[in-house]
Amino acid sequence: MREDEVRERAFSMPLTSPAFPPGPYRFVDREYLIITYRTEPARLRALVPEPLEVDARQPLVKYEFIRMPDSTGFGDYTESGQVIPVTFHGRAGAYSHCMFLNDEPPIAGGRELWGFPKKLANPSLRTEVDALVGTLDYGPVRVATGTMGYKHRPADRAAVLAALQEPNFLLKIIPHVDGTPRICELVEYRLEDVALKGAWTGPAALDLTSHALALLAELPVLEVVSAVHLVADLTLGLGKVAHDYLATPHRQTVKERTYDYAA
Repeated sequence: MREDEVRERAFSMPLTSPAFPPGPYRFVDREYLIITYRTEPARLRALVPEPLEVDARQPLVKYEFIRMPDSTGFGDYTESGQVIPVTFHGRAGAYSHCMFLNDEPPIAGGRELWGFPKKLANPSLRTEVDALVGTLDYGPVRVATGTMGYKHRPADRAAVLAALQEPNFLLKIIPHVDGTPRICELVEYRLEDVALKGAWTGPAALDLTSHALALLAELPVLEVVSAVHLVADLTLGLGKVAHDYLATPHRQTVKERTYDYAA
């Protein structure tokens, strides 16, 4: 294979059998259960990377269960994780802290293209009689359970649509061959061409369990604030670099760093 052919074909790995196709990526009947809860502000400040900022007066986390039955190139899968409301240079948005899903192509694509913090696990979202039930299992361990009364009241469609259209932020990290960071960027992306098909609210509850490799409970649930159940069609827009951490003068090698995951 010639060098120019490699350059032309290189958008994902492996070169001759990419894990996912090129975009755009359209999602049909994407279903969310989003439970917003209050947590400890010091934990948020410790986990959200600068230059993103959190509001210590409103230390909120959005826990999401998402069913994606029809997604271009990625197939049929479910996702679950924590998203944190933030501001970036005065603009409101959301930072994806952790995500768990049960399908390899969107894990690879999400990490390689945007920098989504995706790991393999077993989430689910389903209707059980009169309740919407979301669960997340990491191996045999149940690490998250969310419940909501099924379609108790219509939600504010304008507010839901505005939230879906806010900017989203990700920390994209790709290492060099020597283990040092080759890419370390804050990525901004948006959901595009959103068609909101329905949105509802109701009573909700959320339980998180400690796990060494699924650190959801490090943002403890102090109080459930609200919940929304929605269905939408949308396109996952490609991203742009909002901040390049390696362009700053404070570069360190892996050997020079210390890590404290419990901070």
